[in-house]
Amino acid sequence: MNQLKQESIRNARLAKEAEQRKNDLIVYLAHDLKTPLTSIIGYLTLLRDENMISEDLREKYLSVALEKSERLEDLINEFFEITRFNLSELALEPSRVNLTRMLEQITYEFKPLFAAKNLDCSLQVAAEVDIKCDVNKIERVFDNLIRNAINYSFENSTVTIFVVRKPEGVYIAFRNHGNTIPKEKLNRIFEQFYRLDSSRATKSGGAGLGLAIAKQIIELHQGSVTAASENEMVEIVVFLPFMP
Repeated sequence: MNQLKQESIRNARLAKEAEQRKNDLIVYLAHDLKTPLTSIIGYLTLLRDENMISEDLREKYLSVALEKSERLEDLINEFFEITRFNLSELALEPSRVNLTRMLEQITYEFKPLFAAKNLDCSLQVAAEVDIKCDVNKIERVFDNLIRNAINYSFENSTVTIFVVRKPEGVYIAFRNHGNTIPKEKLNRIFEQFYRLDSSRATKSGGAGLGLAIAKQIIELHQGSVTAASENEMVEIVVFLPFMP
């Protein structure tokens, strides 16, 4: 009975902490929404009111307004993720897919983000690998993990993706060169609403949902995801067992 009571108290505490983190992040995101919106309005107002503005300055203002609009879109998407973050009730819809081709396509779609930080992307696959999985959900996992690797990479470095086939399943590792993550933070990066960078102003802090979502999707597939970091290297490894 004591053990059950302690477990109940622990679960209640964890739920309360998660709810508090969620509420804090909603406040942070609401604050962040105002910042790019104010900039967009300001630059567009200048473009409307300044008749004698030079073409170079016009291009600069439009570029800034576009950048702030994209940031606003990211923040709105984060709000959307918060409202729909409940994967526990979702069922898998597995189908067979060529994992190699999937990763090639996803990394290709990230070319603009790699270019923005002058990053190389190295996809290392020993051979063609076919797996059975929920394709849409696994694509979401890889999207989150690649985006995370880009966000926390040093400029002018390389993001490497390794795929290794074993008898029991497939291991997919995402490695980037960036600041070493302290062990106390590394143990928490898969928690809901946990952000490595707690600064509200950061562009890469996110809402702390990407890795938590990835973990739940992988666990729905009876797989696992782990993280390691040392010597300015971060590696996240996904294991997907072969499905019948």
